[in-house]
Amino acid sequence: MNAAIITVILLIISNIFMTFAWYGHLKMKTMGIGTNWPLYVVILISWGMALLEYCFMVPANKIGFHENGGPFSLFQLKVIQEVISLTIFTVIAMFIFQGEKLQWNHIASFICLMAAVVFAFLPAK
Repeated sequence: MNAAIITVILLIISNIFMTFAWYGHLKMKTMGIGTNWPLYVVILISWGMALLEYCFMVPANKIGFHENGGPFSLFQLKVIQEVISLTIFTVIAMFIFQGEKLQWNHIASFICLMAAVVFAFLPAK
């Protein structure tokens, strides 16, 4: 597999862990898990998930960065990561947090982010 595909796959996996680390605890109460846990316990659990996020994010950036032989500039990596992050978040929010609705303005903001990707990959000259 080439570096671009590996980078994107690792970023997707990383962002799945990130989304659950940042937002998963919000669903725990409705699932009957950890309803009385103190905040520091929830933070420690989130940190554990965030560690898994970093285990995929760091290699993705290392493999994908052009100075390490990858195909992407630093800014391109960041824009790709943000689009993947929002896409993963949207999928998880719609299927796990079923009370959340995707509105027209959310879709418009995603279109703007996709435009950002296009601009990030245009030649700078």
